[in-house]
Amino acid sequence: MLNFYRLDGRQTYDYRKIKITFGTDYGCCFVDLGKTRVMAQVSCELVTPKESRPNEGIMFFNLELSPMASPAFELGRSSELLVKLNRQLERCLRNSRCIDTESLCVVSGEKVWQIRVDVHMLNHDGNLMDATSIAAIAALSHFKRPDVGIQGDVVTVYSAQERDPIALSIYHMPICVSFSFFQQGTYLLVDPCEREERVMDGLLMIAMNKHREICSIQSSGGIMLLKEQVLRCSKIASVKVSEITDLIAKALENDKKARKEGRKCGFAESMPQERITALKNLETTVEMTDLTKQASDIVEGVETPAEMALSPVVPAPGVGQVGAGLQNAWGLEDEEDEEEEVDGDEPEVTIVAEKRGNKKKGESKSNLTCVTRCVLLCCNVNLTM
Repeated sequence: MLNFYRLDGRQTYDYRKIKITFGTDYGCCFVDLGKTRVMAQVSCELVTPKESRPNEGIMFFNLELSPMASPAFELGRSSELLVKLNRQLERCLRNSRCIDTESLCVVSGEKVWQIRVDVHMLNHDGNLMDATSIAAIAALSHFKRPDVGIQGDVVTVYSAQERDPIALSIYHMPICVSFSFFQQGTYLLVDPCEREERVMDGLLMIAMNKHREICSIQSSGGIMLLKEQVLRCSKIASVKVSEITDLIAKALENDKKARKEGRKCGFAESMPQERITALKNLETTVEMTDLTKQASDIVEGVETPAEMALSPVVPAPGVGQVGAGLQNAWGLEDEEDEEEEVDGDEPEVTIVAEKRGNKKKGESKSNLTCVTRCVLLCCNVNLTM
């Protein structure tokens, strides 16, 4: 952030790549915000209106945080994040009156259309609110309700084959733009990813349309924002909202053109093919000549010591050693004498006497040699007996 660059290479005010696609049915939208994936599905049904608003339709929002999106989400459990996202989406779309709810009335006080928006989080990589608002407003703009006819007290709902469905009347498109603050508001980032959300000090969400009208604003986190910071964020949000609105309009136009021309449309045409391409990869040639030469030079340059140092022997507690500190003469000085003793015809007892006599004459032998001879002679006596 000190160099105005982020972990993924973006600058401070850059959004991740936004991709908007629509399903085969009207009202189904799929939004990719970087690696964050959200799907919105709009449906409708005839219900009884509220007593306080008998001439207006009803809008209902339902959000689902699937464990498939993140291991932190639990299925069927209302978490704090879920409640926060649901309330912010209601303030952004329903309280801003972006949809003409009076056009959803069929029979005053008896039958109205209830528009239900189901939003499913498929993958969580940060900034769920922005992706949710884009998917919801795009799905509402793409949705078409069935046409109805009234004859007396009978209400008839026509299918798409009988009559063309009717699109919703949308006044404007409110879109949320999220800002994350670091080091007590010193640094400001747009569209925080999941890793940036973990370490941010505060979050500011501004819902605005392309007419620069603020629909809702919400701040969270333990940070106090100045008036200049809020105004700065609102100016940045106006630019981002205008770009996203144009992107939604372009996606709607492309989908309408594809349906009119009879081309294939839906998620299958827009999603990348997740195929195993490991067998199709070209062989990668690795040059090993220089590495082999360098390894040979290193091995040849190592000097071999003339005498190998003996590894020290550390006895265990309670273990004694015979001849500790003396030179090991095992099998060197007495090798010839032992061969003569084994091959000679004289009895072993005489050999013992001769050895004892030699010791009395003053021939000095080490303690280790005497012990070794005794052990060998005892073994030979036992074998002959």
